[in-house]
Amino acid sequence: MSRTTTALVVPELNGKFELKQIYLDQIQPDEVLVEIHASGICHTDLSCANGTLPCAPNAVLGHEGAGVVLQTGSAVSTVSPGDKVLLSFSHCESCSACTSSHPSYCHTFNDRNFGGSRPPCPSTGQTPRSSPSAMLTGPNGSPIHSSFFGQSSFAKHTLVHRSSVVKVPSNTDLALYAPMGCGMQTGAGAVLNSLRVTPGSSIAVFGVGSVGMASVMAAAFSKCRTIIAVDLQSSRLELAKKLGATHGVIGSDKDVVEQIRKIVGTNGVNYAVDCTGVPAVVRTMIDSLGTLGRAATVGAPGPGKTVAVDIMEQLTFGKEYVGCCEGDSLPSEFIPFLIEKHAKGEFPMEQFIQFYDVKEYEQAIEDSKSGKVIKAVLKWDSIQ
Repeated sequence: MSRTTTALVVPELNGKFELKQIYLDQIQPDEVLVEIHASGICHTDLSCANGTLPCAPNAVLGHEGAGVVLQTGSAVSTVSPGDKVLLSFSHCESCSACTSSHPSYCHTFNDRNFGGSRPPCPSTGQTPRSSPSAMLTGPNGSPIHSSFFGQSSFAKHTLVHRSSVVKVPSNTDLALYAPMGCGMQTGAGAVLNSLRVTPGSSIAVFGVGSVGMASVMAAAFSKCRTIIAVDLQSSRLELAKKLGATHGVIGSDKDVVEQIRKIVGTNGVNYAVDCTGVPAVVRTMIDSLGTLGRAATVGAPGPGKTVAVDIMEQLTFGKEYVGCCEGDSLPSEFIPFLIEKHAKGEFPMEQFIQFYDVKEYEQAIEDSKSGKVIKAVLKWDSIQ
């Protein structure tokens, strides 16, 4: 039987959200019904809402959900009703990337996380219901663009694909850890999994929003000797230093690369990560690499954006530039690892998180866009 709930809906791709009543379809075998307690607001949500990233009108977004399991489908064995869970991205669980512990590079990642409807059933290759395939519908029965990252967690209740669910201990602070599902694991994973930094090395982090701050903290507990934060806001550079950065550089300066080289005393850093997705910044990041340097992009600029590189410089200095999706993480293992690091005081994410009642969503979104708040988290307690 379907049920009603309240969700933040994007009626048009103009960046505006509205709280509306919607309907959940019947739970499918590979799904989990979750009561959402908190949802982190990520730049990806805002980019989809304004059409920069793939989306469609009449959408329910949200991909940093945290809540409690109410019901499980017959093909779910990892969680039970009453379990606390954090929600992450969806993956097929069967392709070569998924079976080799790299699910963020699932062969159907884009379809499953941005497609707007349930993925095909593994057994039949058909969608769970013939028409519509959306897990959410409006009052008139029209399908809602949903199943966003397997969860669409901008809702009081939602149906989550089993691959997106990570069980956590009963004493877990769901509101605090909601951002683990995307932003925190992406920034930390870029440093630990994609770049594979080594103790005593140097790293530059371009853009210290929530993802960049996670990169800084991961570099710090990985014992990087030199950690250079690059950002347009001096206040963020100061916070980054409190979280482990050794130096800060204003990103609008004309001589960013020269400043980085002066700091490290060589021809560039060992590692670098871009969290902005701005092509010009990506080029600066690549230029800042030293001999055998390795850089990763985690910022998503939208389809069709390119960056030029100096081929001879890449060749003669052995530079590497790689993509990084969701920190190349295995959420079921990496999220508990980061929670443990936080418990030890090595991943103090609470220093840049601001909580809002979900009814204050407009203020939360505005504060996120303006940069007033680094990571906004919506709490759903006021919605029954």
